Amino acid sequence: MTTTIFLAAQAAQNGGGMGFMVMMIAIFAIMYFLMIRPQQKRQKEIQKFQNQLTEGTPVVTGGGIYGTVKSIDLAQNKVEVKIARDVVITVDKNSVFKDMASMPMQQK
Repeated sequence: MTTTIFLAAQAAQNGGGMGFMVMMIAIFAIMYFLMIRPQQKRQKEIQKFQNQLTEGTPVVTGGGIYGTVKSIDLAQNKVEVKIARDVVITVDKNSVFKDMASMPMQQK
């Protein structure tokens, strides 16, 4: 009697391994579609914006400084940002992001 209970318990444990594996794959798929994929899309949009920078574009630096692009140096990957009258700072092109505050509100 105890042998059959022991064998039944072992069979239940062995079958549970496959269910666990399926659940782990499902959790990874959910994490990918809810977290990883949207972040990758945002990164591509930011990269596209940085590659299409032009003079006069309103931007925000990685440090939170608002300004407009004064000039772009592609050779050194630098951008000069005008933040006030007669005040220009030089920042790395990768630390410049789209200024959403200056964008017109879209109506649905």
